[in-house]
Amino acid sequence: MPHRTLLFVLFDEVQSLDVTGPLEVFAGAEKHTPGTYRIRTASLDGGPVRCSSGLTLVPDEALTAVSDPHTLVVPGGQGTRAPDPRLVDWLRAHGPRARRLVSVCTGAALLAAAGLLDGRRATTHWAYCDKLARDHPAVTVDPEPIYVRDGDVATSAGVTSGIDLALALVEEDLDRDVALTVARHLVVFLRRPGNQAQFSAQLAAQTAQRAPLREVQRWVTEHPAGDLTVESLAARARLSPRHFARAFRAETGTTPGRYVDQVRLEHARRLLEDTADGIEEIARASGYGTPEAMRRAFVRALGTPPAEYRRRFHPAPAR
Repeated sequence: MPHRTLLFVLFDEVQSLDVTGPLEVFAGAEKHTPGTYRIRTASLDGGPVRCSSGLTLVPDEALTAVSDPHTLVVPGGQGTRAPDPRLVDWLRAHGPRARRLVSVCTGAALLAAAGLLDGRRATTHWAYCDKLARDHPAVTVDPEPIYVRDGDVATSAGVTSGIDLALALVEEDLDRDVALTVARHLVVFLRRPGNQAQFSAQLAAQTAQRAPLREVQRWVTEHPAGDLTVESLAARARLSPRHFARAFRAETGTTPGRYVDQVRLEHARRLLEDTADGIEEIARASGYGTPEAMRRAFVRALGTPPAEYRRRFHPAPAR
């Protein structure tokens, strides 16, 4: 199999993990199957760049000297907020020549500025999705998934999702066994589905300011199958149900019922993805009580029943 050249674009104020996370995945695959990938890094003039964390990276060469790569990887970071126009011009000229375009985090903003995402579906870090959509109305921005594939363009959300996307590309380029070996070495999951939400129920909701309400949030996430009625949770917080519901919404931005729904859905999804437990067992463990109740919740929130969700996203046994 001929090697694929991967070019990582470097610039000042780049997020170091956006570069090193995916790079380590591809480097691990190359070690496992030599001759698979040829990894290069390049900055505009070939000089060192200083990451947003203060780390200095020394590229292999200048962008003006590189040949067209198979895969062009554009990381994100603070340097994407006011990028060097020469970098955008280079991407506009050379991006279409790559067989595959990949962005990590706010690297999507650079691809969009170069017109490379026009007419495509894409994602970026959840905190910058609205801005990307406003600045580039020709791009269909999806704030939910951890990564999005649209033809030969792949965009990922914040930082570590670049690792998830890189593992998916290794699995596509080689096979699942290689991706699994790399994932084990890096001590990460082999695959988080690309349509997995960028943040969990705990992150999607704000953390309550008052300790009793924070304790309720923790209790819900640790006991999804427990009695999670407003009355029960209010008693745990030592508040009346009406006062509790009002305070919980004011401090977390969501209602107690909605928070419970999110936690139970997330718990059930994780069990479907990571275990071989039966649907009925998962429904009970996630607080739905019956498979039918869980099926309704999945169809309402995800548009697919639990069995189909598992079929699509439960990893096949390693060969």
